[in-house]
Amino acid sequence: MRLIYILALMLLPTLAFSQEEAFYIEFDDVSLQDAIAEIENVYDVRFSFKDDYIKDKRISLDGKARTLSELLNILQDLTNLYYQLVEGRYIIVSVQQDTIVVTETLDKVVVKSYIAKGIEKNSDGTYKLYPSRLGILPGLIEPDVLESIQLLPGVLSPNETASGFFVRGGYADQNRLLWDGINIYHKGHLFGMISPLNPNVASEIKFINKGSHVRYGERLSSVIDISSKTEISNDIKAELGVNGMSADAILELPLIKDKLSVQASLRHSYTSILETFTFDQLADKVFESTKISQNDNGDNDFSFLDYNVKLNYKPNTKNHFFASIIHIDNQLDYISNESETDRDFNDLLTIRNTGYGLGWNVIWNDKLRQSTQAFFSDYAFDYNFITFENDTQVSDFEKRNVIFDSGISTELNYKASEQFNYDLGYQYTLKDVSYAFINRADLTFVLDAEAQIVQTHSAYANVDFKNPKFLDVSLGLRSTYFQELDAVRFEPRLLVFKAINERFKLQASAEMKNQIISEIDETVFSDLSLENRVWRLANGDNSPIINSKHASFGFIYSNSTISFDADVYYKRLENVSALSLGFLNPESIGFNIGDQNIFGADVFLKKQFNGFDSWISYSYNRARSQFNNLNNGDSFKSKSNITHAVSSALSYKLDGFQVALGWKWQTGRPFTLAEVGEDGLEFNNGVNTGQLPVYHRLDLSSTYSFKMSKRNTLRGKVGVSIRNLYNRNNLISREYRGNNSLDDPVELIERFSIGITPNFMFRLYW
Repeated sequence: MRLIYILALMLLPTLAFSQEEAFYIEFDDVSLQDAIAEIENVYDVRFSFKDDYIKDKRISLDGKARTLSELLNILQDLTNLYYQLVEGRYIIVSVQQDTIVVTETLDKVVVKSYIAKGIEKNSDGTYKLYPSRLGILPGLIEPDVLESIQLLPGVLSPNETASGFFVRGGYADQNRLLWDGINIYHKGHLFGMISPLNPNVASEIKFINKGSHVRYGERLSSVIDISSKTEISNDIKAELGVNGMSADAILELPLIKDKLSVQASLRHSYTSILETFTFDQLADKVFESTKISQNDNGDNDFSFLDYNVKLNYKPNTKNHFFASIIHIDNQLDYISNESETDRDFNDLLTIRNTGYGLGWNVIWNDKLRQSTQAFFSDYAFDYNFITFENDTQVSDFEKRNVIFDSGISTELNYKASEQFNYDLGYQYTLKDVSYAFINRADLTFVLDAEAQIVQTHSAYANVDFKNPKFLDVSLGLRSTYFQELDAVRFEPRLLVFKAINERFKLQASAEMKNQIISEIDETVFSDLSLENRVWRLANGDNSPIINSKHASFGFIYSNSTISFDADVYYKRLENVSALSLGFLNPESIGFNIGDQNIFGADVFLKKQFNGFDSWISYSYNRARSQFNNLNNGDSFKSKSNITHAVSSALSYKLDGFQVALGWKWQTGRPFTLAEVGEDGLEFNNGVNTGQLPVYHRLDLSSTYSFKMSKRNTLRGKVGVSIRNLYNRNNLISREYRGNNSLDDPVELIERFSIGITPNFMFRLYW
């Protein structure tokens, strides 16, 4: 009995302090962000707030022993914010004292500062990232959203691109990227090497890799839901920045005090004026194995830009309207010639994505809220390979991929009690997707083309039950009707969270999802061999609706210095489409439909000591695919299969100085073995039976923040980073290029990782 009594005491939830216990605390002109972090450590509490609330606020406080309630009252006077203590340990920060606003839905944070400050993991399994308070990460000197996500367990980017990452063995096109509710299809500047989104504009990012809420459909693997600033700015604020590739500017303007403000940003490359070593290294990786790297006589003109504008309007405390615009643009103009034939060649490539979003959030009463949004996303990929003879155009090969994506949605949230919360919503979307490969010479030939429109109607409902003494359960159902496909799909979702005690928590999830838009390997290969995948809609024939079933279970242990997170999962994907090339399977040229099974585990450990933060993560992934007409019907390793992956980092912060060192190691991706025969390369060993060498790399980054003067608000920040510090030459892919014909020669394409790449950053804030 005595042993049982001791074990029971160990499992009881306990608090490390009494609210009336006084602790010594002192602040000398520190940011409110840093002050909150210190308060959390000293008083063992957790704050919940929107990033906009505390941005640019600084405080000073004389050293003295204070109780938590005393400290919160002082903070309220110093910051003009309101602090509400919930459940004895959680503190909600608000800009209004109105009870309706203060009692916003509280995300229960289970791991604070997950891999760095500004990254949290919540009880619903989601990750929250706050760029303005993001701590330093290895290899990064700016709070890049997509690059930061790649450091989380179970997220890998085998091609080293910003957006081409795999989440738990799922392909990159199974990740849904949202900006203010707008679907983003652009893969990134410089063909994915740079994030398409300005990292200094995003206010809050939600990353979901399991158990997603039923409001999220369309993609199978993950959701990256990004919001720009939602609060009204009453002060003029500006930022200017420059790095090794581009320069950017951000401006916030108040239009009507407390009611209307606008935020705008612009980022543009300067590579047409100056090509830095950073750009050269990135370009070498991107253009390797293409005509641009193989021709010394060519003239390559590349540039990119992006901008966004957001208008926030709050006529009163219960209504919020917003309008958001985002534009992403890449341009490539490459000219080369053959002196012996008097021929000139011109490669023109344009990739654009423009999005528009409107939203209205209203608080009807202290229990009922509603959120309504509309969006339109326009994506266009245009490539032309033009041939001139004696200054006269003789041919033009064109590749196009166009997406028009629009939709409207509304959701009601009803908070029946402290324990029960209900969501009910409807979404309508229309997707118009087409691609075409056209060759124009004396005559025009359409080599391949497809156009498809699908309208979807989705209704969903979700109930949240939260009982700190028992468990938290989120149960939802999403029903979608695909009009043109005349198909109905149901997607149940379940999430369970159980706090055994203050330190130890259990988590489990299960979900079903469906996807109608995906990327396929292009059916006609272009000479430039960049961006060789195109978006395509399901058509109910050789491109069916993809279905996913995903279940996971894990636990989290955390205290003031240690965090340990472990999760195992299983995923099954059905109706996956793959293009079978003629040289791999002469009897079945075209699209094949199959299944994919994925089993994996993610483990994360973080330790804080003597001002240092250290963490290490390990991911195991076993992904296998099976197609009736490939590999004799036998299963084989999926291209997303990276069996073992390890990441680790060590960081240190002292006042405005930060430094981080990180190392990545992972097993190589699978590839298809080829043998040299009499007629060229032969494929006799099955699909993906080979494995690339081990990949590893060391990254370093450091930043320093400072004030220009004590008499004004002008601040600065400088930073340097080095990716692949020891210049490891990693082989990251081995593929084969050739058209769907036995008569075409097959070419081996090998791509390597980025070499040692330094970068710099300088920013001004006022």
